Amino acid sequence: MRDIPGLPSRRGFLKASAATAAIASIAVPAKAEEKPEPVALTEYKPDCLKPSEWAFVMAAVARLIPSDGEGPGAIEARVPVFIDKQLAGDYGKASDWYMVGPYQPAASPLRGWQTPLNPLETYQQAIPVFDDWCKATHGKIFAELDAETQDKALTSLQKDEMKIKPELREFFSILLANTKEGYFSDPMYGGNHGMAAWKYIGFPGARGSYREWVGKHNVKYPLGPVSISGERG
Repeated sequence: MRDIPGLPSRRGFLKASAATAAIASIAVPAKAEEKPEPVALTEYKPDCLKPSEWAFVMAAVARLIPSDGEGPGAIEARVPVFIDKQLAGDYGKASDWYMVGPYQPAASPLRGWQTPLNPLETYQQAIPVFDDWCKATHGKIFAELDAETQDKALTSLQKDEMKIKPELREFFSILLANTKEGYFSDPMYGGNHGMAAWKYIGFPGARGSYREWVGKHNVKYPLGPVSISGERG
């Protein structure tokens, strides 16, 4: 993380978030075929995001987990691909969520989703609003701003300084959560390319068993991570 008040440091974020990778801990096949390298992000064709939305996501995640830190950045981990694919699927449509009102945008997040918009609609409606604010405040849309100004703009979004309409107020929180998920998810979902994030934090991934290492504190795990598909890092 960089210069966004209220958020943990990059090192603290990576260390503290290591446990989130446990979502991938299931048994895997003994051997998996090697996969070809995916297309470059500049050539990737989004499943659901429009060009302007894709440009925003690319720029935003690059500031939330920048490439100039100790570990891989969100771009190297292909987090934008994860977000696009999730928004194109059941998560983006909130297919299995309870989406019946009444809604109370000011209510605690513990009370559940408090907007009639599903995640995809939230991105679709919030991005142009934010881009318009960036253009009016900083002279350019978010993706065209320099890194320092982008950090300031994201801070304003986080603090709701632009007074965005109630149903979009959680957009920053959703964006940040999706960025973390894409960074630490199993590669089969599009992010964490090459299991780079797992390698950085020493997470074993979906190995069938590593119980003998649970009690060995401050001892580096000697084997690389394994994905759900059997890919080995």
